[in-house]
Amino acid sequence: MIKLIYWGTPQFAVPSLERLLQEPNFEVVGVVTQPDKRRGRGGKVSPSPVKEVAVAAGLPIWQSQNIKADQTVLAELRSHAVDAFVVVAYGQILSPEILAMPRLGCINSHGSLLPKYRGAAPIQWGLYYGEPRAGITTMLMDEGMDTGDMLLRQSIEVGLLENAMDVAIRLADLSGETLVKTLGQLEQDRLSPVPQNVEEATYAPLITKSDFQLDWSKSAIALHNQIRGFAPNCVTQFRGTSLKVMASAPLGQDYVAALPDELATLAQGINLSLNLTSGSIVHLAPQQGPIIQTGDGLLLLRSVQLAGKRRQSGGDFVNGVRLSVGEVLGEKVT
Repeated sequence: MIKLIYWGTPQFAVPSLERLLQEPNFEVVGVVTQPDKRRGRGGKVSPSPVKEVAVAAGLPIWQSQNIKADQTVLAELRSHAVDAFVVVAYGQILSPEILAMPRLGCINSHGSLLPKYRGAAPIQWGLYYGEPRAGITTMLMDEGMDTGDMLLRQSIEVGLLENAMDVAIRLADLSGETLVKTLGQLEQDRLSPVPQNVEEATYAPLITKSDFQLDWSKSAIALHNQIRGFAPNCVTQFRGTSLKVMASAPLGQDYVAALPDELATLAQGINLSLNLTSGSIVHLAPQQGPIIQTGDGLLLLRSVQLAGKRRQSGGDFVNGVRLSVGEVLGEKVT
């Protein structure tokens, strides 16, 4: 029996906790999660998704604004003498004191194929850069940011129209599976930690407001990857107001095979010779949405949201605001 304490906060960390709770060879003796905070439009103070699962399971819960300095919590964690701390998107840096507590160490499940995309937003930046695969890496945590020795890696293929939320759901499930394998093999001394190749390391920093701005001089595939990577927040300007672009599809011949039949037919049927500037609407597809000229190729807007309005399909947008070929998107919204 492996005794562990689980560290995690957002929804992404929930499936891993649930999977560990189901395993007969593991005993989760408690959960560390971030303090309750105001969430949603009403600003009501509410617990983290991980805390909700822990409460339902009747587990002890520890919360601290600064876990490294909270001597009361640290003393309790130390007193349990567990085999491992399992960390999934907890949200605070762990001190050397904490890292040294468990017998097997602190095991982190990270949402990328390390050493690529170390940092806070690996799934989003992986999509932004057009990675064809995403994955989970478990590692022995050290004092660096996702720099510890790797234990297991598992990957999935990413579909052209999947966004960060879609991929996160799949990786959250994969995380639980990978952690079960990792902990079992560690306990049996069947895993040899592998140091990360520093020369291959890339970073996935926190996403800022400027990352959401769409620049129509970029290629269709670059814009599509930005839109799906940072969904649902990418924004442009239309008729003097902000327009969120929440889903898109590149319509170049290079992408036809990866598109659903309806969009593949649309892409193959477009043969435009209009000489319009980047950001211009070049075609209106009443069922699918407006098609925009980019710096290189055409981009279909599949789902949008005008400021103050509800999200709508690209087709409803075409029909609802009476778009015209030649209208231009793209002035930055401040």
